[in-house]
Amino acid sequence: MTSPEPEIVQALQEEIIFGRLPPGTRLVEDALLARFGVSRHYVRQALDRLERLGLAVGERHKGFTVRSLSPVEVEQIYEVRELVQRQAALRIPLPAPPALVEALTAINAELAGHMEARDLRGVHDTNDRFHLCLFGACGNAYLLATVQHYMRLSLPVRAKTLADEASLRVSHDQHRLMIRMLQGRDNWVLAQLCVDHLQPSKNEYLTRAGLRDTQAA
Repeated sequence: MTSPEPEIVQALQEEIIFGRLPPGTRLVEDALLARFGVSRHYVRQALDRLERLGLAVGERHKGFTVRSLSPVEVEQIYEVRELVQRQAALRIPLPAPPALVEALTAINAELAGHMEARDLRGVHDTNDRFHLCLFGACGNAYLLATVQHYMRLSLPVRAKTLADEASLRVSHDQHRLMIRMLQGRDNWVLAQLCVDHLQPSKNEYLTRAGLRDTQAA
């Protein structure tokens, strides 16, 4: 019998990533039992998995809630993202092999198709695949794993821009520029572009957090 856990995780992950379950929302076990028609064991496995992915937080005797990042946490997560992605970009041998350029070009074309279809899940998955393919060329599996870990931690921050057409167009254009940079010889320019690429989602999240704080005061 196939475990229903992956299906539950994927459904809740989509709802968290794309804002249908906002930060701070309680993930009530009984409601999930009724919704998915599975045993409590599988629901708890799914919630534990969401916590490991950085999307939920579990508290003893209180259950799980959708993770909410404070402005300080966002700044710290993005400080590390900038460090590791810059380092990964600096380690990519340039000019890059044609196979890497072709792979990234194909992924970016696939991303454009998902954007046109307004397929948010496809946008999310393909966007992440582009970056993991790019940084996978750094030749350091541990560095790549760190890049991937902080990509996951930043999911609540990236959700808004992944669903915004104008932001996606800018991101897609930057991907094309990264591919062009891979065919050159300047790792520092490529690395700076990879850092600049992170800023819109971070700044947009911090702006919204600032507005919420102002309204609460």
